[in-house]
Amino acid sequence: MFKKYNVIVVGAGHAGCEAAAAAANLGSSVLLITMNMGVIAQMSCNPAIGGVAKGQIVREIDSMGGYTGIIADKSTIQFRMLNLSKGPAMWSPRTQNDRMRFAEEWRLQLEALPTLDMWQDTVKEVIVKNGKACGVITSLGIEIEADAVVLTNGTFLNGVIHIGEKKFGGGRTGEKAATGLTEQLVSLGFESGRMKTGTPPRIDGRSLNYALMEEQWGDDNRGRFSYTDTPLPTEQRCCWITYTNDKVHEMLKTGFERSPMFTGRIKGLGPRYCPSIEDKINRFAERERHQIFVEPEGWTTNEIYVNGFSTSLPEDVQQKALQLIPGFENARMYRPGYAIEYDFFPPMQLDLTLETLIVKHLFFAGQINGTTGYEEAAAQGFIAGINAHQRINDDKELILKRSESYIGVLIDDLVTKGTDEPYRMFTSRAEHRLLLRQDNADIRLTPIAHKLGLVGDERLNKVNEKIKNSDHIIQYLKQNSTTVDKMNPILDEVGSSLISQKTKLVNLLGRPQINIYDLAKGDSDFGSYLNQFDKETIEQAEIKVKYESYFEKEMEIVNRMKKMEDREINPDFDYSSLVSLSIEARQKLAQVKPRTLGQASRISGVSPSDISVLMVHMS
Repeated sequence: MFKKYNVIVVGAGHAGCEAAAAAANLGSSVLLITMNMGVIAQMSCNPAIGGVAKGQIVREIDSMGGYTGIIADKSTIQFRMLNLSKGPAMWSPRTQNDRMRFAEEWRLQLEALPTLDMWQDTVKEVIVKNGKACGVITSLGIEIEADAVVLTNGTFLNGVIHIGEKKFGGGRTGEKAATGLTEQLVSLGFESGRMKTGTPPRIDGRSLNYALMEEQWGDDNRGRFSYTDTPLPTEQRCCWITYTNDKVHEMLKTGFERSPMFTGRIKGLGPRYCPSIEDKINRFAERERHQIFVEPEGWTTNEIYVNGFSTSLPEDVQQKALQLIPGFENARMYRPGYAIEYDFFPPMQLDLTLETLIVKHLFFAGQINGTTGYEEAAAQGFIAGINAHQRINDDKELILKRSESYIGVLIDDLVTKGTDEPYRMFTSRAEHRLLLRQDNADIRLTPIAHKLGLVGDERLNKVNEKIKNSDHIIQYLKQNSTTVDKMNPILDEVGSSLISQKTKLVNLLGRPQINIYDLAKGDSDFGSYLNQFDKETIEQAEIKVKYESYFEKEMEIVNRMKKMEDREINPDFDYSSLVSLSIEARQKLAQVKPRTLGQASRISGVSPSDISVLMVHMS
C-alpha cells in the first residue's frame, strides 16, 4: 500500500510540521502521520506566536527557510514588538493569531510540497532493526518503511486530562491519547518521565463587558516575522487586560480539595513560568491580584482565550470564579480549562542533532523532549527534519552553536543539561543574547541555510544587500556632519545637550536620547539619503552604531570560548579509564557523550577541574 519513504514524521503539531517541511524541502520523500488531519498545526493553548525569546526563535526558523513565521504573518490579527523600552537584545516580536486560519495556512503549505504525503492514523511502534529505525507500525496494523523516523508526539503519549476530580485519557480535549509507543521505547532502553501542562477556559466573547477592561492594541507601526515580505496587516483586533481580586481567589480556594494538583492525582511537573491560577494564588498568597489577558481567537469568532487563568479546578468553580473578574460578570464558558499529564523522554538521551543515542536514525522533537511552547517545538522539529535528511544521505549534520542562535542554546541546554520541568526559552538563557537579536537572524543564519539548500540565491542576495546598505548608512554617518541650526531644535526637543559647532552625525546617534529618525528630521540631506533604504536596513545600521563597542566585547568572549567549542571529543571516548575525574563527572560524560570540550564544560556535575583533567588527557 505504501512505498518506502526517506523520512516518516509522527505527529503534525508545530514540531512535526516544521520537521516534515524541512526534510521535504531538502529533497526527501516524507510521510507525515497524524491522528487527526482536521487539526494539523493546532494552537492547543494560546492563539499567539512569539514573545520574549520565542519571537527570536521564530525569526531564526524563518531566516533558514522554515514556515512558522510566514504562517504567523498570514494569520495575524495583531502585532506587537515587546520590550522596546529596553535594549535591542530584548526586543521580541509577537503576534496574536487567528487560530483557525493559522492551522489552515499550515495545511495548505504542507499540501503544496510535492514530495510530502500525509496519512491519518496512530503510530503504535517504531520498527527497529540492528539498532536502527527503519519504519513504523500503525494502529491499523500497517507497516510503513522509512530510512529515518522523527517522533513529535506532543502531549499525546499516554495523555491524561484532569478537570477537578474527573480524569480521562486524551492528548488534548476531544482527542484520544496515543498508547503503546512509550512502552516500546522503554523496552528499547529509553528512560521516560511524566510532565504536566494546562490551559484556561474559553469564553463566549459576547458575554463579556469590555468597558470594564483596559484596551491593549497592537503597534501602530506594524511589523512581521518573516524576511520574505509577507503582506503587513491593514487592520488589527483589540485585546484587553483585566485582573483577579480577593473574591476570585477565595472562590478558587473552595475548589482546592477537589483539585488534582493539590490532592496529588497529578504527578507530572508543570511549567514553572506559566503556572495555573490556583498555583499562583497558593505560591504568591501575598499578591492581591493577578493580570488576565483577554485574547480573541480569530477575526470573526466569538471565542476568547483567558490568558493567565490556566486551571484544572472543577468546572463549576471555574465558572463562579470567572464571574467575579471585572468584565466577566455574565461570562459564559465554551469549554473549561484543564490540566494534561503526558509522557516525555529526558533529552540527555539525544545527540545535538536530536538523533537518539540508543537507536540510530530515530529523532525526537518538541514536547517529547520536555519542552513547552509552539516556538521551542517548531525549532526542534526544523532541526530534526534537516538532520534526518542529512543523516540518511551521509551529508554534514546541522548543529547550531550557542553563539550563533537561540535554537543552538535551546538544543544545547536540553541535550547537555536535561530538564525535569517543561523547558521554556528566555533571553536570560542565552549568554550571547546581544549577538542573537531578532533583527539580525537573517544575517546570522541565512548563509548557513543557503549552503544546505534550504533557501535560494534570492534570499541570500537580499541578506547581502541588507549588510551592504547598512554599512553604507554607517559610512554616511561617519563622513558627514550636521550644523547647529539644523540639530539643536531636535536636541532640545528630545532633552539632549545642544551642540556648539558642526558635529559628525555618527557622534549624535551614539547618544541614548537620539534615534536615527531624529537625525533625518533635523538634517534634511540625511533624511533624503535615508529614504532609499527599507526599515530593517535602517534599524540594522542604527543598532550597529549605538552598540558597536558592546558587540566587540561580546565577540572577544565568543572567540575566547571558541577554542573549547571547536575542540572535538571522540564519541567513543572511555571516561571510565580516567580515574582522575570525579565519579559523577565520569557518569555524566558517559551519559551525554559531549561533542566538544565546550559542551562538556556545561554538563551539570562536571567541574572546571574535571575539564582540566580532560584537556590534559586529550593533549
